Formats: sequence, structure tokens, C-alpha cells
Amino acid sequence: MLSHKQIWSAIDVLAEHNGLSVSALARRAGLDPTAFNRSKRKAADGRQRWPSTESIARILEATGCSLADFADLANGAGVAVARQDNGASSNVPLLGFAQAGDGGYFDDGGYPTGHGWDVVELPAATERHAYALKIQGESMLPLYRNGDTLIVDPEAQVRRGDRVVVKTREGEIMAKLLRKKSAQAIELASLNPDHADRSFNMDEIDWIARIVWASQ
Repeated sequence: MLSHKQIWSAIDVLAEHNGLSVSALARRAGLDPTAFNRSKRKAADGRQRWPSTESIARILEATGCSLADFADLANGAGVAVARQDNGASSNVPLLGFAQAGDGGYFDDGGYPTGHGWDVVELPAATERHAYALKIQGESMLPLYRNGDTLIVDPEAQVRRGDRVVVKTREGEIMAKLLRKKSAQAIELASLNPDHADRSFNMDEIDWIARIVWASQ
């Protein structure tokens, strides 16, 4: 019997194998784009939510994947194949930093969703749910310059001292150094000394994700 984790992992790998986000996979199958979002996998009280058999049938039809192959993905047999098909490179969604604060580009877990994303090919493989933000302007000098690309992993553990991207509930998005984080508040140090440090209550934060790589 397949577990809750295995089923959702198979959906993630199936999307990756087809060069899609889970939102794009849902759209291709004619489903609600948020059907497979991380936030839909558990109820507010912590109970596990399972994808419906209809939704699985529709993504299998949309991708030409057989039920047997899907079961192999759930058991982990397809992960290596999916990564091997990508060779030594990895395609990730790309968005301009200035546009990232607008609505419709991220789900409530900070994962890429919706339309308007481009794609960038990286010279090395990266994490499955990573995405890229292109720097626009000079506000992040001297660390990041206009045109640099930041690779962000929304699943990476965030620790003090990490460089992070933060989106507030008001739609402001920023790249900062995480100085301190508690259950109640965060303190952020600016990368550019000409810009002020920032502090927020956690209920003002939409999401926070770690910058894992920068292409210059």
C-alpha cells in the first residue's frame, strides 16, 4: 500500500519529469491550479489530505504516464530517471525580482504558481522546487548586481546568517540577511549598506525562503 508521502512524491516527480511545476501539471490536466499545492496536502488540524483518484487519473492521461509507472514513481524508482533525463542541467522557473511581489506568482507556501514565469537553464542540477529571481536595479549591491540571478529553495531550512528572500503580506519582496528569527518576529540585515535593516512581526510575513545560489 502506498503512503500519503509516496503518492504526493510521485505527483511531484511526475511534474518534474515533464518539466512542469505541480500547478502547471494541474492546469494541463484541467484541474484547479492549486490542487497539488503544498498547502492542500494537510488540513488545518494536521490531518493528511489525499489527492482524489479522479485527479490522479487526469494527470496520468495528460502526461501519458501509466498507472504502473506512477506506482514506480511513488516507490522511488523514477526519481533517478527523471533527474538523468535532465542531464547535467536543470530548468527552473524564472521571474523578475520586481514582479515577484505582485499577486498570482506564488502559492501560500511560497512555491511558484500561476502564469508569467519564464524558464532558465542552470549549469548544474538544483533542488526540485527551486526557482530563479533576476535582480533588477542596484539596491542589493555590492553582493548582487543588476542582471544577477538568485536561485531560491522554498524547502531549504532557514537559519540565522542565511541570505533569504522574504515576502510580506502587503506584497513587498526583498533579499536580506537573516539576523534573527523567532516564533514572533524576524530581524533582517540589508545587503546594501545604503538601505536600512528591517524588522517584522511574523504575522506580517507571507513566506521566507533561502537563497541557495547566485549566478553572476
